[in-house]
Amino acid sequence: MGIISRGFSGRRSAEVVKLPPGQYLTTDFPVLSAGPTPHVALDQWEFTIDDGTNVLQRWNWKSFLELSTETFTVDLHCVTRWSKLGTSWEGVSLNTMFAGLKTDAQYVLAHSYGDYSTNLPLSELLNNQAWIAFRFDGKDLAPEHGGPARLLVPHLYLWKSAKWIRGITLMHEDHSGFWESLGYHNYGDPWREQRYWGD
Repeated sequence: MGIISRGFSGRRSAEVVKLPPGQYLTTDFPVLSAGPTPHVALDQWEFTIDDGTNVLQRWNWKSFLELSTETFTVDLHCVTRWSKLGTSWEGVSLNTMFAGLKTDAQYVLAHSYGDYSTNLPLSELLNNQAWIAFRFDGKDLAPEHGGPARLLVPHLYLWKSAKWIRGITLMHEDHSGFWESLGYHNYGDPWREQRYWGD
Protein backbone atom coordinates (compact mmCIF):
# COMPACT_ATOMS: atom_id res chain seq x y z
CA MET A 1 0.00 0.00 0.00
CA GLY A 2 1.33 3.47 -0.89
CA ILE A 3 2.00 6.29 1.50
CA ILE A 4 -1.11 8.24 2.52
CA SER A 5 -0.71 11.99 2.88
CA ARG A 6 -0.87 13.25 6.44
CA GLY A 7 -4.32 14.61 7.29
CA PHE A 8 -6.11 12.51 4.67
CA SER A 9 -9.17 10.85 6.12
CA GLY A 10 -11.23 10.17 3.03
CA ARG A 11 -14.84 11.15 2.50
CA ARG A 12 -17.49 10.34 5.02
CA SER A 13 -20.48 8.72 3.35
CA ALA A 14 -23.92 10.31 3.37
CA GLU A 15 -25.16 7.30 5.35
CA VAL A 16 -22.74 8.07 8.19
CA VAL A 17 -23.21 11.85 8.23
CA LYS A 18 -26.70 13.07 7.47
CA LEU A 19 -26.57 16.65 6.25
CA PRO A 20 -29.40 18.78 4.91
CA PRO A 21 -29.30 19.15 1.11
CA GLY A 22 -26.67 21.55 -0.21
CA GLN A 23 -24.67 21.63 3.04
CA TYR A 24 -21.01 20.74 3.61
CA LEU A 25 -19.38 19.62 6.87
CA THR A 26 -16.96 21.86 8.75
CA THR A 27 -15.07 21.49 12.01
CA ASP A 28 -14.60 25.27 12.24
CA PHE A 29 -17.19 27.64 13.68
CA PRO A 30 -17.31 30.42 11.05
CA VAL A 31 -18.19 33.91 12.25
CA LEU A 32 -20.74 35.72 10.10
CA SER A 33 -22.49 38.90 11.24
CA ALA A 34 -24.48 41.68 9.58
CA GLY A 35 -22.66 44.42 11.51
CA PRO A 36 -20.12 45.10 14.23
CA THR A 37 -19.96 42.79 17.25
CA PRO A 38 -21.73 44.32 20.27
CA HIS A 39 -19.90 44.01 23.60
CA VAL A 40 -22.52 43.91 26.34
CA ALA A 41 -21.44 44.29 29.96
CA LEU A 42 -23.04 41.65 32.16
CA ASP A 43 -24.23 44.25 34.65
CA GLN A 44 -26.13 45.96 31.82
CA TRP A 45 -27.49 42.85 30.09
CA GLU A 46 -31.16 42.04 30.36
CA PHE A 47 -33.65 39.81 28.60
CA THR A 48 -37.32 40.66 28.32
CA ILE A 49 -40.47 39.09 26.95
CA ASP A 50 -43.03 41.70 25.94
CA ASP A 51 -46.29 41.93 24.02
CA GLY A 52 -45.31 45.04 22.07
CA THR A 53 -46.68 47.31 24.78
CA ASN A 54 -45.95 45.79 28.18
CA VAL A 55 -42.98 43.87 29.55
CA LEU A 56 -44.32 40.51 30.73
CA GLN A 57 -41.07 38.99 32.03
CA ARG A 58 -37.64 40.48 32.71
CA TRP A 59 -34.31 39.01 33.81
CA ASN A 60 -30.95 40.61 34.50
CA TRP A 61 -27.82 38.47 34.18
CA LYS A 62 -27.94 37.34 37.82
CA SER A 63 -31.61 36.32 37.77
CA PHE A 64 -31.17 34.68 34.34
CA LEU A 65 -28.38 32.44 35.70
CA GLU A 66 -30.63 31.46 38.62
CA LEU A 67 -32.99 29.73 36.17
CA SER A 68 -32.67 26.01 35.56
CA THR A 69 -30.02 25.38 32.89
CA GLU A 70 -29.44 22.48 30.52
CA THR A 71 -26.38 21.12 28.75
CA PHE A 72 -27.23 19.87 25.27
CA THR A 73 -25.63 18.80 22.01
CA VAL A 74 -27.04 19.93 18.65
CA ASP A 75 -26.09 20.24 15.00
CA LEU A 76 -25.86 23.70 13.39
CA HIS A 77 -26.72 24.52 9.77
CA CYS A 78 -25.89 27.92 8.27
CA VAL A 79 -27.68 29.32 5.23
CA THR A 80 -24.22 29.90 3.69
CA ARG A 81 -24.08 26.08 3.39
CA TRP A 82 -21.78 24.97 6.24
CA SER A 83 -22.91 22.53 8.91
CA LYS A 84 -21.18 21.84 12.22
CA LEU A 85 -22.27 18.67 13.96
CA GLY A 86 -22.34 17.70 17.62
CA THR A 87 -21.88 21.17 19.13
CA SER A 88 -22.08 21.36 22.93
CA TRP A 89 -23.93 24.19 24.70
CA GLU A 90 -25.34 25.28 28.04
CA GLY A 91 -28.41 27.45 28.26
CA VAL A 92 -31.92 28.00 29.53
CA SER A 93 -34.77 26.39 27.64
CA LEU A 94 -37.40 28.77 26.27
CA ASN A 95 -39.89 26.39 27.92
CA THR A 96 -38.47 27.55 31.26
CA MET A 97 -38.61 31.22 30.30
CA PHE A 98 -42.21 30.98 29.10
CA ALA A 99 -43.38 28.90 32.09
CA GLY A 100 -46.51 30.45 33.60
CA LEU A 101 -46.84 32.98 30.78
CA LYS A 102 -50.26 32.88 29.12
CA THR A 103 -50.53 34.20 25.58
CA ASP A 104 -52.54 33.60 22.43
CA ALA A 105 -49.78 35.12 20.26
CA GLN A 106 -48.61 32.87 17.43
CA TYR A 107 -45.41 34.67 16.40
CA VAL A 108 -42.38 36.31 17.96
CA LEU A 109 -39.76 38.83 16.92
CA ALA A 110 -36.42 38.19 18.61
CA HIS A 111 -34.36 41.35 19.23
CA SER A 112 -30.62 41.65 19.68
CA TYR A 113 -28.19 44.19 21.03
CA GLY A 114 -26.98 45.82 17.84
CA ASP A 115 -30.55 46.09 16.47
CA TYR A 116 -30.68 42.73 14.67
CA SER A 117 -34.03 40.94 14.66
CA THR A 118 -35.53 37.71 13.36
CA ASN A 119 -39.09 36.40 13.31
CA LEU A 120 -40.33 32.92 14.20
CA PRO A 121 -43.55 31.12 15.01
CA LEU A 122 -43.80 30.92 18.81
CA SER A 123 -44.30 27.15 18.52
CA GLU A 124 -40.73 26.80 17.17
CA LEU A 125 -39.32 28.12 20.47
CA LEU A 126 -41.24 25.76 22.74
CA ASN A 127 -41.37 21.98 23.27
CA ASN A 128 -37.63 21.80 24.07
CA GLN A 129 -36.59 23.10 20.65
CA ALA A 130 -34.85 26.36 21.61
CA TRP A 131 -32.62 27.88 24.29
CA ILE A 132 -30.99 31.10 25.41
CA ALA A 133 -27.42 29.77 25.31
CA PHE A 134 -24.54 31.31 27.24
CA ARG A 135 -21.81 28.65 27.14
CA PHE A 136 -20.28 26.87 24.15
CA ASP A 137 -17.94 23.89 24.36
CA GLY A 138 -17.58 24.35 28.12
CA LYS A 139 -16.62 28.05 27.95
CA ASP A 140 -18.49 31.34 28.26
CA LEU A 141 -19.95 32.22 24.86
CA ALA A 142 -17.54 34.53 23.02
CA PRO A 143 -18.92 37.85 21.71
CA GLU A 144 -18.24 36.90 18.09
CA HIS A 145 -20.55 33.89 18.52
CA GLY A 146 -23.26 35.93 20.22
CA GLY A 147 -22.09 36.20 23.82
CA PRO A 148 -22.96 36.84 26.50
CA ALA A 149 -26.12 35.01 25.35
CA ARG A 150 -27.77 34.06 22.08
CA LEU A 151 -30.98 32.48 20.96
CA LEU A 152 -30.35 28.94 19.71
CA VAL A 153 -32.97 27.31 17.46
CA PRO A 154 -30.89 24.50 15.93
CA HIS A 155 -33.60 22.91 13.78
CA LEU A 156 -33.69 26.07 11.63
CA TYR A 157 -30.94 27.83 9.66
CA LEU A 158 -28.58 29.62 12.02
CA TRP A 159 -29.68 33.18 11.15
CA LYS A 160 -32.84 32.39 13.15
CA SER A 161 -30.63 31.87 16.24
CA ALA A 162 -30.17 35.57 16.96
CA LYS A 163 -26.82 36.50 18.50
CA TRP A 164 -26.60 38.99 21.42
CA ILE A 165 -30.22 38.35 22.34
CA ARG A 166 -31.95 40.97 24.47
CA GLY A 167 -35.62 40.11 24.17
CA ILE A 168 -38.63 38.59 22.47
CA THR A 169 -41.78 40.41 21.41
CA LEU A 170 -44.96 38.35 21.16
CA MET A 171 -47.03 39.10 18.04
CA HIS A 172 -50.45 38.13 16.71
CA GLU A 173 -49.36 38.81 13.14
CA ASP A 174 -46.04 37.83 11.59
CA HIS A 175 -43.53 40.62 10.83
CA SER A 176 -40.25 40.11 9.01
CA GLY A 177 -36.94 40.44 10.82
CA PHE A 178 -33.67 41.79 9.41
CA TRP A 179 -32.68 39.08 6.91
CA GLU A 180 -36.27 38.11 6.15
CA SER A 181 -37.00 41.67 4.98
CA LEU A 182 -33.99 41.34 2.62
CA GLY A 183 -35.27 38.18 0.93
CA TYR A 184 -34.32 35.32 3.23
CA HIS A 185 -36.98 32.67 3.76
CA ASN A 186 -39.55 33.42 6.43
CA TYR A 187 -39.20 29.99 8.09
CA GLY A 188 -35.73 28.63 7.21
CA ASP A 189 -35.92 24.83 7.40
CA PRO A 190 -32.50 23.47 6.29
CA TRP A 191 -33.94 20.05 5.41
CA ARG A 192 -36.25 21.73 2.88
CA GLU A 193 -33.53 24.18 1.70
CA GLN A 194 -35.64 27.19 2.65
CA ARG A 195 -32.89 29.75 2.13
CA TYR A 196 -34.71 32.52 0.27
CA TRP A 197 -38.27 33.62 -0.49
CA GLY A 198 -39.66 31.22 -3.09
CA ASP A 199 -37.58 28.22 -1.94
